[in-house]
Amino acid sequence: MTETPEPAKPSFRSDVTVELVKHSAGDADVLFAARVSTAGEQSLEEVTKDPERSKGLINFLMRDRHGSPFEHNSMTFFISAPIFVFREFMRHRVGWSYNEESGRYRQLEPVFYVPDESRKLVQQGRPGKYEFVEGTQAQHELTGRVMEDSYRQAYEAYQEMLAAGVAREVARSVLPVGLYSSMYATCNARSLMHFLGLRTQHELAAVPSFPQREIEMVGQRMEEHWARLMPLTHAAFNKNGRVAP
Repeated sequence: MTETPEPAKPSFRSDVTVELVKHSAGDADVLFAARVSTAGEQSLEEVTKDPERSKGLINFLMRDRHGSPFEHNSMTFFISAPIFVFREFMRHRVGWSYNEESGRYRQLEPVFYVPDESRKLVQQGRPGKYEFVEGTQAQHELTGRVMEDSYRQAYEAYQEMLAAGVAREVARSVLPVGLYSSMYATCNARSLMHFLGLRTQHELAAVPSFPQREIEMVGQRMEEHWARLMPLTHAAFNKNGRVAP
């Protein structure tokens, strides 16, 4: 007699996953693209033989907002985050490609977002002029308890519908936006800089930004990977107010 496997039990996370899975991206890509307009095709040795000149050229391009040389590269990230983060993410369309896991074709795993105590819970002020504050211990405890109870109830309903033969694409409708999803996101440096300018807060930013904390967590991790790949470009981005060219 075949035993029926135990239903999956919900698990809870407060973090995100960002992995650089492949790339073709370096500061030399910016230099190649920029110099072809004035010097024609050049070898890698010619392009990179003068580090100070390379640094100066990249800073000039960033400062004067000559953006197209920053598009000749590619980075693909694997990202695991709550669905509500992806709904914000896909506001970024120019220079981005996405493929997200599908609830039509596979059973979704019961992994859900519950903020930890570092997440500021309470919004104060009017729209356009508000701030977030820590919140009380009671508010944190309430948030965790209510979210976990809601997630468990939703996933039980999802499993009940699947067990009754309801299609995955229908049953998934009961699941909340706090469910973790995963996707591949591919971009170039210019599109990533635009994303970072809007989705991270930074002391060097010339234009203030007010991102939701969870998408900022994703942005910060993407920026760490990018800064290692293209250190001159990243430095110029910071030096010039973190405004995409």
